[in-house]
Amino acid sequence: MSNYPLSYKLSWLPRFLKPSLAGDARDFAPMAGTLMDPPKRAVRLAFVGDISAVANRSAPDCDPEIKALLGDADLVIGNCESPVVDRPSAVLGTRLGTHHAMSVRFLAEALAAVGIAREKLVLSLANNHVLDQGVAGFDETVAALQRLGIRMIGLAYNGPVVPVQVGPLNVGFAAFTLWRNLDESLFAGRVSMDSDPTHRPRDGVDLLCVAPHWDWEFRHFPRAATRALAKRLAGQGVGLIAGHHAHVVQPVERIDETIVAYGLGDFLGTAFARQPWPGRIGGILIVDVSADAGTRGAIASYRLHPFMRLRAGDHERLVPVEALVGQMRGKAEGRLRAIFPASSSEEDVTA
Repeated sequence: MSNYPLSYKLSWLPRFLKPSLAGDARDFAPMAGTLMDPPKRAVRLAFVGDISAVANRSAPDCDPEIKALLGDADLVIGNCESPVVDRPSAVLGTRLGTHHAMSVRFLAEALAAVGIAREKLVLSLANNHVLDQGVAGFDETVAALQRLGIRMIGLAYNGPVVPVQVGPLNVGFAAFTLWRNLDESLFAGRVSMDSDPTHRPRDGVDLLCVAPHWDWEFRHFPRAATRALAKRLAGQGVGLIAGHHAHVVQPVERIDETIVAYGLGDFLGTAFARQPWPGRIGGILIVDVSADAGTRGAIASYRLHPFMRLRAGDHERLVPVEALVGQMRGKAEGRLRAIFPASSSEEDVTA
């Protein structure tokens, strides 16, 4: 049994068809910011949104600029929104798109197409769809990612923080989901559902990052409860938060020295192939982290790079918003101005 409120369920289709710009738009940060002078040494992290095969039957086409952006990162972090299985057990639901699944081959080919090396990838399994193909499908997913050499976060039995050595830095990653598509007993012991920031020790890590699966879908502005949770996480020493589940781009907020990207949208389409255009805007968050002795683990700068997922036959084409032409570019830029009103081409949010 899922844990979605009735009002949430009733609003899913209307908001999918017309993503909402309603909500509190105050006190958010620009799309890009510099928090300190450029360090002599830095580590670059790239955060992407939800990854699924629902809207793709073959690997996506990727603009060279996006491929280079991801290829230049020292580590890429995303959300694995689909179980990775050879044969779906929920056959009808998978065909209809209500149950997610992707093959090992699709995932490997998609990663190669967008320039993400498996050894530089961390995927969260803390999401509502991870058990769409049952417990056996969950186990198969974990085994498949292990064979591919992809590191995982959001597994209940891996502990609250997974340390990853990224160049000279030891970066800690945690993930959790607030939403379930099935009964809690099936998620318990497998998927992290713990959002309590006091359970995430910072000992031994230079920067603690959290990837929460939170908030409500198809709303561009986070709910007050989501922002309150972000504040609690920041208050307990989390330095960077990159959220999922909304399936649309959401704002960035700075809470003291913590950067919060509430929602990065989809990286590869998780809904129907013919999705309305506002849900096709995604974001890639690039974060440079200082490795200098005096500022080790501090965020030096961040930038959200918006892109569009365009339909191309049986798959999607990933294109930077600035590379779009005609009416679509105007609509995408207008939507981004509504979400990030404080942004300009060269914003600086240095304290």
